[in-house]
Amino acid sequence: MTATKFLTLGDAVLDEHFPAVDLALRRGRHIDRDDVEWFGFLSDAADMLEPFYRRFGADLVYRSDGFYYLLPTSEGLAKRHLSVAEMLVGQALTLLYLDPASVEQGGRVTREQVLGHLATVMGTESLVRALNPKRRRYDERVAQETVRARVADALRRLALLGFVDAIGAEELKLRPALLRFAEPVRAAADSNAALARLVASGELMLSPLDSVPDGAEQDEPAPDFSPVEEETAEIDPALLEDFEFEDRQVTPADDPSRPAGEELDPTTPLESEFPE
Repeated sequence: MTATKFLTLGDAVLDEHFPAVDLALRRGRHIDRDDVEWFGFLSDAADMLEPFYRRFGADLVYRSDGFYYLLPTSEGLAKRHLSVAEMLVGQALTLLYLDPASVEQGGRVTREQVLGHLATVMGTESLVRALNPKRRRYDERVAQETVRARVADALRRLALLGFVDAIGAEELKLRPALLRFAEPVRAAADSNAALARLVASGELMLSPLDSVPDGAEQDEPAPDFSPVEEETAEIDPALLEDFEFEDRQVTPADDPSRPAGEELDPTTPLESEFPE
């Protein structure tokens, strides 16, 4: 793909993919090569769309890891903070994404692997306390159920943003956008070990440039991950300020320009997300 297909912004805006891609980006969706049609459109239209989004106080960012996303640069855009559970789960997923064993499995892991990895890196008691910060005494069975529910909810929300795909009830496909969680430690000599230390300590370090937009509406939950009510841990809000998004899913199937009854390319995944 080259950025020469569209000669003007008008050409890009009139393309059949623009409405769905624009909506997805504005809702915080990360778009990578697995989103075949959307990624191809952005590769062709990036030169035209970058100044367009700057007028709205946002940068269209492309990372060499192979994904696009919208980065708010103005206070005028509504934002939503990632929760503690979403941050911890995102960091754990990143460690799994970088694990050679996961690579051998095509970037696929199970929900049990995610829970087990969190418990191994953080320790079971630390994990329970991180996800139940306001409780001093715990019933072991209730605590485990709460951890599972909050991890499941975090996975659902991260799926809406294009960090993972749900494959059936238990399996997950890890996506390149997870590397955003590794930004704070990329300069370290051993970034994997540095990220593992962050997860183990429960620290929530974020790159100051990393944020995604938020929107006002709520869509249907992603498959296989039921929402739960979640307490927000009492941490310094500044730590979470620059990594934000909306909790809504839009898929290539929602493209209003797609003719009725047209079947989707089976290689095109179903996911998506911006501000008011």
